[in-house]
Amino acid sequence: MSRLRPGWLVALCAAVLVVNAWLPWLTASGARASAIGGVVGNMDELRNRLSGFGVGQIIVLLGATLVVAGAMAARGLSARLASSAALAISVLLVVLTVFYYRLYVSAPVSASYGLYIGAVVAIVAALLSVWAMLVAWSAAGSRMT
Repeated sequence: MSRLRPGWLVALCAAVLVVNAWLPWLTASGARASAIGGVVGNMDELRNRLSGFGVGQIIVLLGATLVVAGAMAARGLSARLASSAALAISVLLVVLTVFYYRLYVSAPVSASYGLYIGAVVAIVAALLSVWAMLVAWSAAGSRMT
């Protein structure tokens, strides 16, 4: 029987978060905006703030980095360092998702399902990263004795 590798679950959550960035995160009077800055419809109040490099793009880049860290932890390539990095990145993703909400959601603009999915997946990735870290550090400790 093979050993349980929660790093793959971390990588899966990160991949879901990266793909989720293209879903609608914001809505306002029939218009929608994704985390990466794509706007469909007339959302003039946000179009200027969403243009350029912003929080949504950072979420996507960190999500891609979390895929690598989770896969490294699962394969045992610097597992302790990779799982610790996965935890740090996933907590940063949770903070950035909350920051995205605080930055863009105000009276005429409301949060859409993509933002909620992103927040839940980021929290699950953080919890799974703790599990991956515990597995990696306990496996390293058992090899030393």
